[in-house]
Amino acid sequence: MKKLLVFLAALLVASSSAFAQSESALRAVMEKDRSSRSADGRLITLAASEHLARGRVYFDNRQFVQAREHFQKILDNYKSDGAMSAALFMTGRSYYWERNYQQCIPYLDKVSREYPATKDGREGLYFEASCDLRVGRNDEAAKLWQQYTVMYPAGERVENAYVNSIDALREAGRYKEAEQQVDVTRSKFPGTTTETNALHARLRMQIFRGQYPDAVATAALMQAQTKFGGSMTSVDEVRFLRGFALEKQGKKAEAMAVYGSITPASYYGGLVSEKLSSGGAVRNTAYVMPANIGDFPAAFRSEILAAARPRRIDPRFVLALMRQESTFNPTARSGAAARGLMQQTIDTALKYNVKAGYPNLRAEDLYDPQTNITIACENIADLQKQFGGLYEAVAASYNGGDDNAARWLSHSKPKEPGIFTSEVGFSETKDYVFKVMRNYRIYKQLYDENLNRR
Repeated sequence: MKKLLVFLAALLVASSSAFAQSESALRAVMEKDRSSRSADGRLITLAASEHLARGRVYFDNRQFVQAREHFQKILDNYKSDGAMSAALFMTGRSYYWERNYQQCIPYLDKVSREYPATKDGREGLYFEASCDLRVGRNDEAAKLWQQYTVMYPAGERVENAYVNSIDALREAGRYKEAEQQVDVTRSKFPGTTTETNALHARLRMQIFRGQYPDAVATAALMQAQTKFGGSMTSVDEVRFLRGFALEKQGKKAEAMAVYGSITPASYYGGLVSEKLSSGGAVRNTAYVMPANIGDFPAAFRSEILAAARPRRIDPRFVLALMRQESTFNPTARSGAAARGLMQQTIDTALKYNVKAGYPNLRAEDLYDPQTNITIACENIADLQKQFGGLYEAVAASYNGGDDNAARWLSHSKPKEPGIFTSEVGFSETKDYVFKVMRNYRIYKQLYDENLNRR
């Protein structure tokens, strides 16, 4: 516990300056806006640069309605100003963060067509494709990502655009073209993590389609030739998928040999341990237990139990999330304006605050432990219902959005933890799932469901 407290103190010192500046900037802009309104409450027209600056502060704090009020002033009054492309892009992105993709697309389409030489234009094209994918326009998404690779061969997201187009073609059911795009990507980026990601896309597609001999061959190729560092996958994940494909072919002995090569301490090592346990083998728990179990306290026990029990949530999973989100720091604030123990953003919290019992919620209320935990548990309960209790999907959704997690789950055949996790499409979210599930396994060994130490 002493080690944890020292770490928290250092974290507080390191983050306090940025935290204070962000909160101070938001308060300052809100005060300026109060004095920048006409008698009927409408925002008066200011300089384009002032609207852009204030809009950015709201945007960075995920107060998107207020941000769009300023951006709209630019769109209505400063059509020839240099701020126009940024106002279009951030308006679109604000709708993107709210998952209102249909509303988002026109703004990103406009900025990509009218300002193609700007970064806003490049980003607009890339994220327009992302929107199309999320509303099921998979053919259009593939087309736009391929257009990005042609228009911006040195663009910041060109490698992702190549790989994303593979998945878009797969979602469109255009498997032959998806396979061809894998080959195109490999030839364009040989020996790089982008080639690894392209092969990983092929491997996932083969698992999804039940092409298990092909999946074994692709996994073997990846193990022998590819570069894993910085990619969307790992050698342990590829070994797991290879073992899974061998099992599906009835080659149990070969599958067990592959499973046995997986690093015991990894997420996939944990899945193998559980698989062996369910088959009657002796379970190896050494991969789970940390060197210092004091790093896994039952912090905020009463608040967690009060919020988790009525919602039928395992309180140990709440602790697993909390440890990863804030390391038990109630004043934590991220660069994306997530606040408090469970790192709730105000836009997400406002979806659950009334049902959680906080109808007049303000952003600063999220620093209160009970408020934060209760609203987060309402969120988690909703996710559990959506994803049938698959905790990997709940964790992925908590970090990467429920729409993304639902799409990744739809790719998973069968809908098992390891297959789902291999489909997670954001490296940050996949790493988050690994860490949360490791935390959860440890908490389950250390505590019972009432958070009493075993």
